[in-house]
Parts: sequence; structure tokens; C-alpha cells
Amino acid sequence: MSVWSNGSSNVSYTSFLLVGFPGLQESRTLLVLPFLSLYLVILSANALVIHTVVAQRSLHQPMYLLIALLLAINVCAATTVVPAMLFSFSTHFSRISLPRCLLQMFCIYFLIVFDCNILLVMALDRYVAICYPLRYPEIVTAQLLAGLVGVAAARSTCIVAPVVGLASRLRFCRSDVIHHFACEHMALMKLSCGDISLNKTVGLSVRIFNRVLDMLLLGASYSRIIHAAFRISSGAARSKALNTCGSHLLVIFTVYSSTMSSSIVYRVAHKASQDVHNLLSAFYLLLPCLVNPVIYGARIKEIRQHLAFLFQRAQLQVPTEKPQSLPSHRELPA
Repeated sequence: MSVWSNGSSNVSYTSFLLVGFPGLQESRTLLVLPFLSLYLVILSANALVIHTVVAQRSLHQPMYLLIALLLAINVCAATTVVPAMLFSFSTHFSRISLPRCLLQMFCIYFLIVFDCNILLVMALDRYVAICYPLRYPEIVTAQLLAGLVGVAAARSTCIVAPVVGLASRLRFCRSDVIHHFACEHMALMKLSCGDISLNKTVGLSVRIFNRVLDMLLLGASYSRIIHAAFRISSGAARSKALNTCGSHLLVIFTVYSSTMSSSIVYRVAHKASQDVHNLLSAFYLLLPCLVNPVIYGARIKEIRQHLAFLFQRAQLQVPTEKPQSLPSHRELPA
């Protein structure tokens, strides 16, 4: 047991035991297969769409590059949590130091917020593309796109850093067991023996302000986009614009609904078991990673066509065994 002490009363644990699903400790190895399968599907689906965007020069446009970046963030978010969780399930070794715990917390929340900020950048891209189509190439340049992604990363850091910074100043003397599969903020706060009212206030305020501001910006952008799309005279162009916006809105709904539902259940369902809360946390973290590549791969026409071509080419390259023909009458031995 690792502790830090200063005198007789000031004791703080410096490493913790992650217990993902406390009610399933005896059969925790049975969780390896479903979570491993889910992780492999997430990696495969996201990597396939990313590879399609990167390999096809016709898809080297801002919208498709932002989709590839969004899916890359999904892969990073899943990789931040799932491999360590699988390792703890299979080896029963799940102790993590406090610095690593805070680093994991920062990475998880940074990637979640960065994901939402990329959705804002995508909304701005579609707004310019549909409302100002003739000026789109000169407005949305590579430099502007890189700058917007940089701003999104900086904004994500500024949102997450205060929460993690305040957590690092606390002493954790109640227990060294975190009843969660990852270093989640409130799960770690429960172990603190000091006043965490400031941490709760900052965490809740940042989350509410960030979500409300994002929803207002997204709502304003897509209301203008949809209004402009209905005014397009060409039926094919109008249908394409609405279909693309519909795909983005489905992804936005998936990301925000899973996050908000998890937060609401956490604060309302006090009588639910810790396993249920942890399952919901895994749900809101991994569901967008699983659904986003399916939405973009199935609904975006250009990506769907390239994926279909990729599968057809893969099938043609599979060697087919020719049946061995019987020897002809002339080839029979005398």
C-alpha cells in the first residue's frame, strides 16, 4: 500500500486499486471477451474509414479530413481506457499511481471535449460550404482548418485542466480503492478526506457551461444551414446537402445524448448499483466510438462508394482454388 504521510494525521494514498465492476469480482475474466470484441470492432470500423479518407485523393477535402480526425479521436478515447481495463480483468492487477490516474483522467476528458469541439468546427465548415458555396475554397483553406483544430485543442485543454488541477491538490485518505474501471473524476473525489465543494462546483459549472454553449452554437449553425439548404434550386444538390447535415446531426445526437444521459443517471439514480453506473460510463464513452464510423461510412455517399470499391477489390484478390480436372483419355496410363 503506497501512502504519503506528513505527521500522524496527514495521510494520503499515492496509488489506487481500480475495481471496475465490484459486483462481478469473482467472474471478472468473463468480461474480457465482450469488451475485447467491442474494442476490436471499434478499431476496425474507425481505421477502415480513416484509411479510406487518407488513401483516396478525392477525399482530401476539409469535411472528410475532419471526419477522419473525429474518428481518430474516437480510437484514442477507446484506447485510453479499454486496454488497461482488459489487462486488469485478465490479470487481477489494476493498481495505478496517482500521477498516472490524473493523466488518464485528463486524457479521457480532453478527448471527450476535443471530440465535441471538432463537431463545432465541422458545423462551421458546413455553414460556409452551404451558405457561401462560391467563396468556400478561398475561405476554408488548409491554414484556417489547422488554426481551428488548434483552437479546438487549446479550448479543450483550458476546460479540462482546471478540473484535473484541483483534483491533484486533494488528499485521498478514505480508501485506496476506486470503484470504477478508470480514473473518473467523481469516483476519485469520493476518496478525498478534504472539502471537495470547490471541485464539484467547478466540474459541474464547466460541464454545464460547455454543453449549453456548444448546443447553442450547433443549433444556430445548423438552423442556418438547413434553411440555406432548402433554398438550393437544384434538387440533387439540396438532397446531398441535407443528407450530409443529417449525418452530422446524428453524430451530434449520439455524442451529446450519451454524455448527458450518463450525467443525469449519475445524479438521479442514487439507488442504482455501482456496476450500473460504471456500465453507463462505458456506454457513453464507447458508444460514439462504435456508432460514428457506421454513420459516416453508411450515409456519406463518397465514403460509402470508396468503401464498396475497397470491399469489391478485396474479394477479387482472394485466390479461388480451381477444381482439379480429371486426366483426359489420352493422359490415362497405358
